[in-house]
Amino acid sequence: MEKNVLILKGDLCYSSVLGEWDTIEQGYLVCKDGVIIGVYSKLPKRWNGCPVTDYGHALLIPGLVDLHMHAPQYTYRGLHMDLELLKWLEVNTFPAEAKYADLTYAKEAYRRFVNRMLASGTTRACVFASIHVPATEVLMDLLEKSGLCTMVGKVNMDRNAPVYYQEENARKSAGSTREWLEHCRNRYSNTQPILTPRFIPACSNELLEELQLIQEEYGIPVQSHLSENVEEIQWVKELCPEAEFYGDAYDRFGLFGRQAKTVMAHCVHSGEQELERIRENGVFLAHCPESNMNLSSGIAPVRRFLEMGIRTGLGSDVAGGASESIFTAMMHAIQASKLRWRLLEDSLRPLTASEVFYLATKGGGAFFGKVGSFEPGYELDVLVLDDSRIPAQEGLSIEQRMERFIYLHQEQDLVAKYVRGRKVYPSNKP
Repeated sequence: MEKNVLILKGDLCYSSVLGEWDTIEQGYLVCKDGVIIGVYSKLPKRWNGCPVTDYGHALLIPGLVDLHMHAPQYTYRGLHMDLELLKWLEVNTFPAEAKYADLTYAKEAYRRFVNRMLASGTTRACVFASIHVPATEVLMDLLEKSGLCTMVGKVNMDRNAPVYYQEENARKSAGSTREWLEHCRNRYSNTQPILTPRFIPACSNELLEELQLIQEEYGIPVQSHLSENVEEIQWVKELCPEAEFYGDAYDRFGLFGRQAKTVMAHCVHSGEQELERIRENGVFLAHCPESNMNLSSGIAPVRRFLEMGIRTGLGSDVAGGASESIFTAMMHAIQASKLRWRLLEDSLRPLTASEVFYLATKGGGAFFGKVGSFEPGYELDVLVLDDSRIPAQEGLSIEQRMERFIYLHQEQDLVAKYVRGRKVYPSNKP
């Protein structure tokens, strides 16, 4: 009997190609040392005698990937959704994130956030923290213990924010970031640091220069926001008149894909020139449909992203998005694309269930490496979903069950969750 082999049985559903379903009814999913060996309709003799965890007719799908969320904003999700982005930041975000200077507050708030993440379908996430080093490390410690795989960023911002929630200058912002990165060395296995300039309006050129040096020194990825709101884009033009477009303001400092693996959230209003630079530089886009609707930002042209071959995944964008569920993000992505097609641009056909499923798994998973599929060589992240709660008058295919689950999912439907071949739910609560 081979050691370190995990075998799961159930109704398998994944997507190796955009727009296509891969399914095996009562299939076997085999992994060794956290890496998938293969999927089979009949278990090969090689693994006879190995224990099999049989989940019956539950759906087994790859873990979901959230490419953009704000952990300190979890406390006020669902509030002031009548505001647009910049006013919403002023009223909600900056006062709420400033509270994380209090470590007692941060520990309790982040404990609740991480427990909610464990009970969700998310197995990988790119996460914004706050400007505070100690609180950011608390979040990373809790996520590490949970077993989820995440990239967490201490936020950088030295202008255009309230004095109580703004770093004093570029030098001090860079200094605290270096301090944080040194604390992260050899400390985590599931949690990685990611460089996090909040967005161009909050970061001076001096700070971006400092962050470029830090990125080159530490070789870490980058996350930020891009072309989310019309007023924001105009503000960037005024602040950075030398930039050709919003994304170029990042690119001038090596923070836009070429030198550093980068994910940018939103791109609701990115023009052709910006999209072409995104494609050329290999920047990932995090489509956050619920947030874009809640904050009246607009509807991103996701079909255009896909036609151009731009690397695209989904983000919840808590708390711009009221839900941390990537199943909810899938549903909203479909619905928003239909509205754009009907009301704005009938040349961009709506997204399908199989396409958003791909974005939520393999599409976003690519930011983490070979993640988000059941193909051989991929890391084993799995959700076990019991959809028997949803009655059907007649037999449905696995594809139909999965499409229906996107719309009708509930928290109690998650039976188990595995990350890198290790079961993390329903255990591992911080």
